[in-house]
Amino acid sequence: MRYHGVLVDVGGVGVLLAGPSGAGKSECALELIARGHRFVADDAVELTREGELVIGRSSAAIGGHLEIRGLGILSVADLYGPEACAESAAVDLVCRLDPGRADFDRTGLDRESEELLGVAIPRLVLPSPPGASLATIVDAAVRDLRLRRAGTDAAARFAARWQRSSQS
Repeated sequence: MRYHGVLVDVGGVGVLLAGPSGAGKSECALELIARGHRFVADDAVELTREGELVIGRSSAAIGGHLEIRGLGILSVADLYGPEACAESAAVDLVCRLDPGRADFDRTGLDRESEELLGVAIPRLVLPSPPGASLATIVDAAVRDLRLRRAGTDAAARFAARWQRSSQS
């Protein structure tokens, strides 16, 4: 399956950046790469299912290249070294960038998922207004995902604390 998006390995968590053209997917990926994370694919991510995992790769024709508006096509390996690229990554999180959306989850309690090849992948919908530090937000989302998988859910803990304080 071919998916329109950008795939980056953020500290061992495969993040599929999705959204309409011009939402900032490639620019977010470039900032993540500059922070030391690994680039997998831009524009046309090839997805396959391996057991319960969805694995993303770049197509052979455009592998290792990232398009940035105003700069053109960049070779990630030439700019940041071969270690800045990964052949593939499991898709662990979909971050859908939505520049026009005003109604988004403000608590983190509403968990969404996106089905890819029959596998439910956690999904966040992130506003992407001009000037937003999307890479910082994506990095925080990855850290929060790791914590939730380890049993620490800050949003649920906050909601419980809020409920207790409002009953006092």
